[in-house]
Amino acid sequence: MRFHQVKELVAWAADYHRKLAEQYDQLAAGDVSDRVRMALEYLAEHERKMQTELTEYLEEESDHRKVLETWFDDPTDFPHAPMLNRLTECISCDSVQDVLSTALTMHRTLQDMYAHRAELAAADAEREFFESLSTGHEAEVRRIARDMQRLEDY
Repeated sequence: MRFHQVKELVAWAADYHRKLAEQYDQLAAGDVSDRVRMALEYLAEHERKMQTELTEYLEEESDHRKVLETWFDDPTDFPHAPMLNRLTECISCDSVQDVLSTALTMHRTLQDMYAHRAELAAADAEREFFESLSTGHEAEVRRIARDMQRLEDY
């Protein structure tokens, strides 16, 4: 579909974080080292937090209701979604660094998707909303990298 509301993209992203958390949980329950298990459990919890934050935007009394109702035209249909789905299919659990590398790539891709929407925004409120999401993901990338590096160092 070519035309979407901002809330559709936010709902898609929240669902993506939910699915990713479930996948991390499944991988953590598998045959992996203790450090990798801790990394996967940390990432699963992080993804649930991200899902919750995005879901809160969708609540009826959200301050962002007007922006969420905004329509946008995107002939490519969420440009990063196929790549993100491929990334979730190939998470390597050989080491904490492998897990971290894939997690950072996924978050940077989401950040790029939000930045792309901000660049194409028709209204200031929509641009500011997506810039805020992009900036938030940038902070999450730094937080994940820092926390995973701490795990690796111990």
